[in-house]
Amino acid sequence: MDAETLEHAGLKYAVEGAVATITLHRPEVRNAQTPTMWRALAALGAEIPDDVRVVVLRGSGHSFSAGLDRAMLDPTNTSGEESVAGLLSLSDAELSATIDAYQQGFTFLRDPRFVSIAAVQGYAIGAGFQIALSCDLRVAADDAQFCMKESALGLVPDLTGTKPLVECVGYARALEICATARMVGATEAVDIGIALAAVPAAELDATVADLVGALTAPMVGAVRETKALLQGAADRSLDDQRRLEREAQSRRFRELAALMGG
Repeated sequence: MDAETLEHAGLKYAVEGAVATITLHRPEVRNAQTPTMWRALAALGAEIPDDVRVVVLRGSGHSFSAGLDRAMLDPTNTSGEESVAGLLSLSDAELSATIDAYQQGFTFLRDPRFVSIAAVQGYAIGAGFQIALSCDLRVAADDAQFCMKESALGLVPDLTGTKPLVECVGYARALEICATARMVGATEAVDIGIALAAVPAAELDATVADLVGALTAPMVGAVRETKALLQGAADRSLDDQRRLEREAQSRRFRELAALMGG
């Protein structure tokens, strides 16, 4: 994706070795998100090279993302940009298809080819919380605030955040967080399983870098196979999981033998 398209979408993208970094870059509005950004994220996800092992998602400035840009809900908005308010004119089928396209900007972060990490500082609200939840791992600055704001707007979380939230905290806590639209601070986020760690903001980059180093140290195939095994484990029977473990381990043995010249 060219630099002009990225800039228009409010994104930055860089690949350095085995690490890709995606930055939500609209600091003047605390990295508020738009449909244009979601479509660009989906396209960007499709371009990530196969040799990338870790994708780091971060926000410019002092906030990760304040969620949906409220201008996108204004039916009088004349910016010419695709807006959420425009969904009201669509048929049910068109509405569903459009939201599905938006969701693709979140689901690529679950790709088994790489491990995705959200580096969260400041606000992660609504769509900001959901894109952080789309990542495999979350590291929070101690000023991070997570909030599923949709219910306060009369809406539901529809950008793929409900499933990972339940997986992190369980049904009851997920319902409470979503229905009340309350803030979850960094310390609580660690305590209930949303974030791996909460560190001083000045240490966030170094902490993420250490995690990236640890994730890229093992053989790439071992990490990819492990992620694929763990992703669906909760929804599988023990027998199915055992079978998939055997199949994955067979592939690992074959690769290791080939590397050793066996």
